[in-house]
Amino acid sequence: MSHLTNLNFKSVTRASKQDPVQKRREKLKVGIDEQLLVAAAAVKGERYETKRKSWGKDERGEKVLVDRMRQVRPWFFEQDGGWYVQCKYGNKALALGKGNAVFVKALKDVEATLGALKAAADAGELDAAMSAAVARRK
Repeated sequence: MSHLTNLNFKSVTRASKQDPVQKRREKLKVGIDEQLLVAAAAVKGERYETKRKSWGKDERGEKVLVDRMRQVRPWFFEQDGGWYVQCKYGNKALALGKGNAVFVKALKDVEATLGALKAAADAGELDAAMSAAVARRK
């Protein structure tokens, strides 16, 4: 106990440095950036994968942290003679205007649509849709 007597203790509540709306915007923009990479790979006819850390066992049976490849699921799909692009927050598609997807004619147009969605997220146009998605989750 003599070691603790020399310390200066205070009660503190950690203040959040960023408001929740800004955090949501940043999370959505990171997701859109990743989807831009997925779309670029799809145009080339490739799959986009990222590394993720996970726990596995080595040859001696000990737990070790290993890199594994994870395929990123695209937010766009082909249907009705074109491509539908959804903007997702978590695993929920956001309600955009009158629907939950944007229709484009060609796969190469998906990147432009994702860029427009990123600009809308940056401008705060998707804040209400993200708030609704968070409210549904709770």
